[in-house]
Amino acid sequence: MEYRVDQIDRVIQNAVKVMEDSKMQVFEICEAARRELLSLTQELDRVLQETSETIDKVDRIERDYRLARIRLTEVSRDFVRYSEKDIKAAYEKATALQLDLMVYREKEGYLKARRDELQSRARNVERSIERAESIGSQMNVVLDYLSGDLTQVTRILESTKNRQMIGLKIILAQEEERKRIAREIHDGPAQSLANLVLRTEIAERMLGTQELEVVRSELIDLKTQIRFDLGEIRKIIFNLRPMALDDLGLVPTLRKFVQDFEERTSIRAKFEAIGKEKRMTSALEAAMFRLVQEAFNNVQKHSEATFVSLDIIFLEETIQLVIRDNGVGFQVDAVGAQSKKYSKFGLIGMRERVDLLQGTIEFESGVGQGTTIIIQVPINAELRKELGHYGEQDVKS
Repeated sequence: MEYRVDQIDRVIQNAVKVMEDSKMQVFEICEAARRELLSLTQELDRVLQETSETIDKVDRIERDYRLARIRLTEVSRDFVRYSEKDIKAAYEKATALQLDLMVYREKEGYLKARRDELQSRARNVERSIERAESIGSQMNVVLDYLSGDLTQVTRILESTKNRQMIGLKIILAQEEERKRIAREIHDGPAQSLANLVLRTEIAERMLGTQELEVVRSELIDLKTQIRFDLGEIRKIIFNLRPMALDDLGLVPTLRKFVQDFEERTSIRAKFEAIGKEKRMTSALEAAMFRLVQEAFNNVQKHSEATFVSLDIIFLEETIQLVIRDNGVGFQVDAVGAQSKKYSKFGLIGMRERVDLLQGTIEFESGVGQGTTIIIQVPINAELRKELGHYGEQDVKS
């Protein structure tokens, strides 16, 4: 069904009118709430002042009452020095102070209750004002959209669709990561721990025999296995979120990662940092680390390389990563960037991550010529919200 532009415009104009009327009502509600808050604040100040004065008064009366009771006890015991008139005066003074103390204590309790009530009402009114201001701001945004050019509607819808697609990709990445972690724990530490429990039970039964040397040997093996399992668990934790990334920064973490990669894969690896190191936001450092991790995983799985290098270059406004390997390489072309082969290598995911970082990524490769990946990202880029989750996702192993 097709709609004429004037009909759409009329609908939008009616919507704008309704929104403006509603905005005015929200503004009036907000102003009334501000006036109420001002009145409550003034009364609260008065009650706080009166409460403070009453508390001081109660303290003074309590002190005078204690002295009066001491005086009454003193004159009541010494009939030689004090007359009946003195005793009566001391009793009347103590009684009067006791009555005053009761009255002011009751007043203190009332003032404290009133103070708490006013404070609670003031907080509720403040929250109402905040909600009204938030609704007013949202209405302003809607009015800006409705009052603008109709071509903006298409752009907004496309932007929303893109955000939804990014959100879906983030969810898929999270689910894949959960599956990978569950698989690693099940196949690694979980199986090993079950074996340790069994071997511990065997060693426990053997303690009742005379085969102490066999038990000692078994315990030594258990200790070795536990140390190995602890190392595996630490590797899983490191893959989830290297703690050194927060404590030491990107460069030391990458240097340690490259060293561990060489020891784990027997692929000779080299790391070099160029320029003055700069700390960046936690999300940006995590995203850069994941890019390097994914690139090195590609080298291990697909390149058949014997050497890989990582250069991190700090420039004035950007940071650059250069990853080179001497592997089999591949043919780079515009069409292939969307193929299943590229998806398998994780290159599409890397490009999407770099796009979220507002940076650029280039692939230089050829069959039998190795591969070079050049990533350049602004150091102070305004990161999109999705990056806070996407940059933290671990790569699929």
